[in-house]
Amino acid sequence: MPTLKKQAPRTAISALNKWTATEPRRASALSVLASLIWPAQAAIVAYALDGLLNGAVVSASLAGAGFILLGALRALLGLRADIHADAAAEVAITSARARLVHAEAQRASDSPFGGAGSISALASEKLDMLGPYVTRYAPAQARVMVLPLFIFALALWQSWAVAIVLLISGPLIPVFMALVGYAAKEASEKQMSEIGSLNDMLVERLSALVDIRLLGANTTVMSEFSSQAGDLRQRTMAVLRVAFLSSTVLELFAAIGVAMVAVYVGFSLLGVLEFGTWGEALSPRAGIFLLLLAPEYYQPLRDLSGAWHDKASADAVAKELSEWEAGDTPSLLGDGGPATALQGPAMISLKGCFLPSGLRLPDIEIKEGETVALVGPSGAGKTTALRFMAGLAPPASGVVTVAGTPLSEQTADAWRARVGWMPQAPHFLNASLRKNLTLGRQGDIETALHHAAISDVVAALPQGLNTRLGETGGGLSGGEARRLTLARAIYGAPSVILADEPTADLDDITAQAVINGLVSQARRGATLVVATHDSGLAARMDRIIKIGDLA
Repeated sequence: MPTLKKQAPRTAISALNKWTATEPRRASALSVLASLIWPAQAAIVAYALDGLLNGAVVSASLAGAGFILLGALRALLGLRADIHADAAAEVAITSARARLVHAEAQRASDSPFGGAGSISALASEKLDMLGPYVTRYAPAQARVMVLPLFIFALALWQSWAVAIVLLISGPLIPVFMALVGYAAKEASEKQMSEIGSLNDMLVERLSALVDIRLLGANTTVMSEFSSQAGDLRQRTMAVLRVAFLSSTVLELFAAIGVAMVAVYVGFSLLGVLEFGTWGEALSPRAGIFLLLLAPEYYQPLRDLSGAWHDKASADAVAKELSEWEAGDTPSLLGDGGPATALQGPAMISLKGCFLPSGLRLPDIEIKEGETVALVGPSGAGKTTALRFMAGLAPPASGVVTVAGTPLSEQTADAWRARVGWMPQAPHFLNASLRKNLTLGRQGDIETALHHAAISDVVAALPQGLNTRLGETGGGLSGGEARRLTLARAIYGAPSVILADEPTADLDDITAQAVINGLVSQARRGATLVVATHDSGLAARMDRIIKIGDLA
């Protein structure tokens, strides 16, 4: 039995590595090189100050020039690191967004990930949260892996006592950072989920705005929206509290570590402490050098802690992206664009086709000009069978043949050029009714409206065929919206009409009008396939195929 492949949850770094590889590593390497220049600058400063304290001859111009040149090199490397990091972030975000938008544009059914609000939130504001991970956290992580160890080695060379201070205080920062990180991760994931839910709620309420006003439910809807917005505000503040708390605690440990080094160096230079070095007393040059190195030892750890919230946010987004990918099963065959109609008889065949659930459809053979009703319990696969026939989704296995040709990525667009599709739920573009009915095709719009018994309704609209409808046909009844989708399906006299529950939830008069419109197309020779629970509609068809009695 075929099964759908599930993807493992993805961390931020693995998600980003999917779209970009060279630029982040180059940015991290340049950032590390830039940070390694400071010890050399510190050595120059220590040399110059030691000379001044001991009355030795020091070339101020040479020391200053060396310090400035190294500083310029450090700034240049830092700039290049930022440029590469920004480029990597742009590539990662743009690639992920393009793939998401392309996949959703070709999706012919609702996404398992969520509604339009969740998808748009992921594609816009959430994906942007991957940027700080690349530009801040990843370079900081690379510096933490190198710079503290390098400075620790230099400190150990000068004073084992200072090395002990660094060894004890340094690891405390990552330990507390990890503890805080667990809380930050949970808070960020809750915030990401709340953003998607709020966007979904907004889209749903906007699509039903006309009905809300007609029912006088304004106050109730506003109260619900205010409540959910308040929940999001609380989630956001929880994330910020964790971020500020972590920064405060880690800054405290870094400050204590630097202070301990300063106290040791100061008392050693005053002669109060006579231990901690390798035989000789601590010299002013070594003391100044250690004082300049101590803050830089903690700086990468501080940078990493400051960017820890960016990692938590990026991991939460990457998790959602992974969940979206896990549900991103192949959907629409072809590009979904215009194409020259596929030649051949308007016949359809399904053999050995499995549903995504693993259930097997019966083998179906539909001849040209035949009218067929697919009947069966809800969830049996009637709608999915129609989608297989239209190339709106591929079967998990099996072969779909149309017009004597296997339905594939190469033939799907040409086949759909011959198909009239009537979905169960009406959907309309943000365009005029004329454009919604024609979709750029050639045909007789008045004939289509007449056969769908909707001419009078269109004529009564404020701007007739130039009227703009909402996504679900706001301002029209369910039956009127359904008849408009019928008019769209039969516009241009397609040779095949696929109708999904065309009479569901309609009154008897409207249902009969829809049935008569479909039958009129069969009389002119069109192949008609309907998925229905309506026994009256099924009885008007040439043949009935039961779906759901095969495992």
